[in-house]
Amino acid sequence: MNNQLGNQPREQWGSRLGFILAAMGSAVGLGNIWRFSYVTGENGGAAFLIIYFLCIILIGIPILMAEFTIGRRAQSDVVGSFQTLAPRKPWVIGGFIGVASAFIILSFYGVIAGWTLFYFTNYLTGTLWSAPSEGYGAYFDTFITHPTYPIIWQFIFMGLTIAVVLIGVKNGIEKTNKILMPILAVLLIVLAGYSLTLGGAKEGLLFLFSPDWSAFKNPEVYLAGLGQAFFSLSLGMGALITYGSYLSKEEKLPGAAYSVASLDTLFAVIAGIMIFPAVFAFGIEPGYGAGLAFVTLPDIFDSIALGGLVGLAFFFLLVAAGLSSAVSLLEVAVAYFIRRFSWSRRFATIVIGSIIFLLGIPSSLGLGAWSHITIFNKSILDSMDFLASNIFLPIGGLIIALFVGWGWNKSEAMKESDFGDTFIGHLWIFILRFIAPIAIVLIFLSAIGLF
Repeated sequence: MNNQLGNQPREQWGSRLGFILAAMGSAVGLGNIWRFSYVTGENGGAAFLIIYFLCIILIGIPILMAEFTIGRRAQSDVVGSFQTLAPRKPWVIGGFIGVASAFIILSFYGVIAGWTLFYFTNYLTGTLWSAPSEGYGAYFDTFITHPTYPIIWQFIFMGLTIAVVLIGVKNGIEKTNKILMPILAVLLIVLAGYSLTLGGAKEGLLFLFSPDWSAFKNPEVYLAGLGQAFFSLSLGMGALITYGSYLSKEEKLPGAAYSVASLDTLFAVIAGIMIFPAVFAFGIEPGYGAGLAFVTLPDIFDSIALGGLVGLAFFFLLVAAGLSSAVSLLEVAVAYFIRRFSWSRRFATIVIGSIIFLLGIPSSLGLGAWSHITIFNKSILDSMDFLASNIFLPIGGLIIALFVGWGWNKSEAMKESDFGDTFIGHLWIFILRFIAPIAIVLIFLSAIGLF
C-alpha cells in the first residue's frame, strides 16, 4: 500500500516531546476529568480505582505499546497499517473498527465538549458566577434539552477541532498540545490543591483510596474499569497507531509509552482529588452521574470564595482536555481518507469533520426532542458511549493484541517495539497473546450477559 499522498513525504512530529505531549493530549481528555470522576463515583470509588489501575498495567500499557509499534513500523493510517503489515488478511478489520470508533466517539464527544465550551463562555462573561434563578440543575437541563443551543455549541467546538487538524501534524496538533498540556497540568494541580482545603478532604480521599472490598464481587465494576482504561488511554480506536505513524525510526517507544500511560493515569487521579473532596464537603452523592461537572460543581463554586474564578479555570480545563482528545479522534479518520482517496488534508478535514458533526446531532437531540428514542434502554448519547467504550474499543484492542501477539512475527514485533530479545519483550508478547485477550473476552462476555 502506498503510504504517501502523491510525492509528498509523510508528515512527522517535530520532536519526541511533541509526540509524547500529543499522545498525552489524545489520552488526557474529558475521559480523565468528566468521565473518570462520575464513573468512579458510580462504581465504589477506591475499588474501581484498583481495578482501573490493574487494567492500565496488565492491558493498557501493552496494547499502547502495540499501537505505537504498529504505527511506527507501517508509517500509515490505522487501516493502511494493517494492510501494510498483513496484506490481504482479516486483521484489517481492526483498522476499520478504529475508524468507526473515531466517528462514533467524536460524534457524542463533540456534544459534551460543546457543553463545556458553553459553560466556559458563561463563566468568562460572569453569567454563571452566581446561581441562575432556576438553579444550576434546571439551568443545565434547560440547556441540554433545547433543540438548537447545544447543537450550536457542538458546531463551534467541532469548528475548533477541524481548525487544529486542518493545519497539520507539526504546526497544528503538536503545537496545540505543547500549549494545552502544560496549562492542563498546572490548572489541575492548583484546583486539586484548592479542593483539599475544603471540609470534605478526608472523606473524599477515603472514598478515593480506601476500598470497599465487597465491590470486587460486582462484575460491572470490572467492565467499568476496562472501559475507562480503553477510553482514557484512547486504546482500540487507532489514534495511537496514527500518531505512532508520524514517528521517525530513531525514536524509542517504551519510554514514550510508559510516560503517556503513567501521566494519563496521574491526571485522572488528580482529577479525582480535585472533585471528591468538594463533593463530600457539600454533602453531594459521589455517584451523582454525568451531571456532576455541570450541576454539582457549579453549585459548589457558587458557595465558595472566588468561586467564579475557580469555575472559569475548571471549565477552561475541560474545554482544553476535550479539544486535545477530539483532535486525535478526527485525525484517525482524516489520515485514513487522505491515504485511501488521495484527498488533501484541507478537504478531508472539512468533509469528515462536518460528517461527524452531523452524526452527533441525534446524540444532542436524544436528551431533548428525541428523548423518547432509546437504544439498549439508554439515551442515544449514553448508548453511543456504551457502544464505543464497552464494545468497539475492547474489540479493537483485542484485535490489536492478537495481531501483535499471534499475527505478526514474534522476533520482528519485539525488534520493532525496541524491546528486543529481552525478558520484557517476551513478557510483552505473552501478555498480548494470553492475559490481555482473556481479560478482554471475559469482561466483554460479562457485559453482554453471556458470562
